[in-house]
Amino acid sequence: MNRRSFVQSGVLSVAGAGIGMARTSERQTQMQGATFKLNYAPHFGMFASLAGRDLLDQLQFMYDEGFRAFEDNEMRNRPVETQEAIASRLGSLGMQMGVFVAHTIEWSEPGLVDSDKHERFLSEVRSSVDVAKRVNATWMTVVPGHVNLRIDPALQTANVIDVLRRACDILEPHELVMVLEPLNFRDHPGQFLTSVPQAFEICKAVNSPSCRILNDLYHQQIQVGNLIPNLDAAWPQTAYFQIGDNPGRKEPGTGEINYLNVFGHIHSKGYTGILGMEHGMVGSGKEGERALIEAYREVDSFAAD
Repeated sequence: MNRRSFVQSGVLSVAGAGIGMARTSERQTQMQGATFKLNYAPHFGMFASLAGRDLLDQLQFMYDEGFRAFEDNEMRNRPVETQEAIASRLGSLGMQMGVFVAHTIEWSEPGLVDSDKHERFLSEVRSSVDVAKRVNATWMTVVPGHVNLRIDPALQTANVIDVLRRACDILEPHELVMVLEPLNFRDHPGQFLTSVPQAFEICKAVNSPSCRILNDLYHQQIQVGNLIPNLDAAWPQTAYFQIGDNPGRKEPGTGEINYLNVFGHIHSKGYTGILGMEHGMVGSGKEGERALIEAYREVDSFAAD
């Protein structure tokens, strides 16, 4: 190629790139505020730079950006008047409340594997029923807690199944669901529940519509991988998903998980539930928050039948 042809080619390439960037910008502008295909649920604080610190303003911002669900791990610990205000705003916006954590999680001491921890857990589940009613929630997160190396693993499993059945007796009359979240060994060493197949086994043994799986795809990528076949295998017992890319536990597109394919597969199965955005973000401030939203636009661009 001679110099003149090379220069002309370069000019055309630059012009083409400019057209491509313009089209991308136009698409982003057109999509801003459109409802997402899947029901992604942000947390408080995720858009504090763009929306401000006020919690109700943040909910309004989430809605304006196309999100139709929200989750809050700390809801149980918020003042009653705050819970009621959040519920009122969610109701007026037509947004759905996702999970909150139902009980005290034992991160370093033996948890529900010990029968002497059961009564406190059941008491907290009862109080969480009131929270769920107040904020119109259906799901609450349960993490069985740390193992006890002095108890046989089979007996630990039996203890967990026993207390979860008792918890279902509390939840079933209210049509509420606890979702069991398996955690990865790297971030949470020593936890009893680590994989979706293990959670599936426990849910089958508990045998109640009030005991289902929360499949956190970040944890499961680290723990077992093989995300799509494993979610298919556990589908009958799965009620909720959470999101985070690996490594880093940041927004989709920042790690190794092909979320475009994963979300497309989940959508193809007819899933209409919530996918909690339980992760951080690569950037910061307004630019980082806007980049996070655009990351969800990209992975939500799968073809929908």
